[in-house]
Amino acid sequence: MSQTEPKIEIKALRKSFGSLEVLKDINFKVEQGGVVSLIGPSGSGKSTLLRCINLLVVPDDGAIRVGETRFAFGQGHNLPGTKALAAFRARTGMVFQNFNLFPHMTVLQNVMEAPVQVRKLPKPVARDLAMAQLEKVGLADRAQQMPSTLSGGQKQRVAIARALAMEPEVMLFDEATSALDPELVGEVLATIQKLAADGMTMVIVTHEIAFARDVADRVVFMRDGYVIEDGPARETIDNPREEATRAFLSHFYKGAAAR
Repeated sequence: MSQTEPKIEIKALRKSFGSLEVLKDINFKVEQGGVVSLIGPSGSGKSTLLRCINLLVVPDDGAIRVGETRFAFGQGHNLPGTKALAAFRARTGMVFQNFNLFPHMTVLQNVMEAPVQVRKLPKPVARDLAMAQLEKVGLADRAQQMPSTLSGGQKQRVAIARALAMEPEVMLFDEATSALDPELVGEVLATIQKLAADGMTMVIVTHEIAFARDVADRVVFMRDGYVIEDGPARETIDNPREEATRAFLSHFYKGAAAR
């Protein structure tokens, strides 16, 4: 990948589940170190798009490139093999709504597990790596605790540390704060904001519109499986070009409601 190429490139992506077409000709790019927030109503295809980026959902048509790895889909293209998929997913870290921590393992063991099992790192190396990531999310002092002793916000920060321990090229966040009590949302958003400041390339599905405005470089508004608007975050949220974007944002964000 050249220095001028985007880190993530999505071309003509389509995905249907049965007769329901969920993604319709999706095109967008994320620059190296860029942060893109996907916003839009429920059912607009945001989460499906995120899952397509790391091939948890395999698209029906189009192409995806992350770094130097490119996959094409549709007629005449073979689906990637199991090894290729595993290697690709290891480089595209994903954090979900639910934390999915192993309840029988300590915080440290949860973060170490994938580097040991997937990357085949020696345990002492994986331990040092895991501690460094727990330090990054502010939970090094909780390394020996069990997940059941943590708050929801802390569990989500462990999940972020676990994804970072794979040393991914990009990070994908699917509504990472939606399962949290309101008072715990801020600590997770602060962790994501720090990753953005550190230059991590990220795609974030979120309903936290003010956060998207402040942290993302670009906002992509989706509705009914289409990208309706794609532009600089503050400009798009404060002064959206499309009526559909204005209508959506008016429910969340006073800056757009006045326009």
